[in-house]
Amino acid sequence: MTSGGSFYITTPIYYPSDLPHIGHGYTSVAVDTLARWHRQAGDDTWMLTGTDEHGQKMLRAATANGVTPQEWVDKLVEESWFPLLKTLDVANDDFIRTTQPRHEERVKKFVQALYDSGYIYAGEYEALYCVGCEEFKPEAEIVDGTGPFEGLKVCAIHSKPLELLQEKNYFFKLSEFQDRLLELYKTQPDFVRPDSARNEVVSFVRSGLKDLSISRSAFDWGIRVPWDESHVIYVWVDALLNYATAVGYGEDPEEFARRWPAYHVVGKDILRFHAVIWPAMLMAAGLEVPKGIFAHGWLLVGGEKMSKSKLTGIAPTEITDVFGSDAYRFYFLSAIAFGQDGSFSWEDLSARYQAELANGFGNLASRTIAMIGRYFDGVVPTPGAAAEIDQRVQRTVADAATAADAAMTAFRPDEAISAIWTIVDELNGYITENEPWALAKDDANRDRLSTVLYTAAEGLRALAVLLSPVMPASTATLWEALGAPGELAAQPLREAGTWGQLPAGARVGTLAPLFPRVEQTA
Repeated sequence: MTSGGSFYITTPIYYPSDLPHIGHGYTSVAVDTLARWHRQAGDDTWMLTGTDEHGQKMLRAATANGVTPQEWVDKLVEESWFPLLKTLDVANDDFIRTTQPRHEERVKKFVQALYDSGYIYAGEYEALYCVGCEEFKPEAEIVDGTGPFEGLKVCAIHSKPLELLQEKNYFFKLSEFQDRLLELYKTQPDFVRPDSARNEVVSFVRSGLKDLSISRSAFDWGIRVPWDESHVIYVWVDALLNYATAVGYGEDPEEFARRWPAYHVVGKDILRFHAVIWPAMLMAAGLEVPKGIFAHGWLLVGGEKMSKSKLTGIAPTEITDVFGSDAYRFYFLSAIAFGQDGSFSWEDLSARYQAELANGFGNLASRTIAMIGRYFDGVVPTPGAAAEIDQRVQRTVADAATAADAAMTAFRPDEAISAIWTIVDELNGYITENEPWALAKDDANRDRLSTVLYTAAEGLRALAVLLSPVMPASTATLWEALGAPGELAAQPLREAGTWGQLPAGARVGTLAPLFPRVEQTA
């Protein structure tokens, strides 16, 4: 993607009735990192996140807590979901709530347009419904209950009994879009990524699509159907539309034209809604389909998907209070191949923190700046002619910057970090091989010492720029300690690999450990 292009990216909107766990945080920091990368690269970037606040599950939770649904969601968003963004240093451009008037009014305009175009009709429906998923379940996700639920049909995802619902509803003619969707997947093979997700979607659509019930009449916590106020819009239709309503659909055509279409990053368990229903709705409305859907894997704890009900949910603050937000962001984005399932363990987090952050990156930064302070009175020296060993560092930096940009563009932050980390490893080896502490003992080696420490400092400059979307706090501290000019977030990211940008004569500061030792408790 060329600098100056549009890059609109979204997280799924989260159910606020579930307290944030590290799975929610994983999605949020992944999208934030991709947005930060494109923003710093000069693309016209917009990041959206938010909360999905309607539906039967939310109504029941509010009733159980003795408050109105609006009071309930207001409390949850203010106390849990807004703080999550601060905890993880997420720099979103917008936060949409599906109870906001801007969203509700624009949703009504969208479904009214579908109705007026003949894509919505009235009918009757009877099927097994999962309140947890807010979905009529397909046969593949219905299993026989065991234990206390023996003899009942349960949701394969939530392991809870399904409810048989029979309602007069309004239906969207999803079945009419089967061929158009298959053609979309064929002509745009990267519309759904990774390949395993794409194959799943194609197989599902080929098996046949049924029309979608898009309204409910058994409860009233939702957006009213504009032509029949005895119905509310199905929560998933309401939720999917946030991606369009947040950027001006139905009200601000200039903003909508600037931002739309978007990239959506979602968990694989909600892939079909985004890769099948959502593009079909957009086709029916005469709008562009998203630029792409990326389905990441699950975070597993003890071999199970993250779940509060199964007591495997871990709050992000349990990690950030000990290791910090940058370590959280680095760990989840580097330790898991984006798009695949990944297992979390405290032992792995602690080991990677110590080896890669504290001993690898942090120690490299501390000793380089300390040696410039000790041997050159805190002034970045002027380098001499570059030897082959110095040029090797320069090539590593240039190659890493190019590879990282390609990986980020391909939605692989894990591969981008791996590429950037070749600079960390190269510089640590470079310092060990050149032994600046030994060079400093003889004034005859002064020019060589200048070159070695400038090379190390310039490598750190490139690292600060390239890692800033991943670890914004520690890289900002490093940038200031290097005495580098300008704001870190303003440095052109796609020029980060160009050698020689740190000016000789810059004055370094003191640098406390970027990743302090973490005391382990039994």
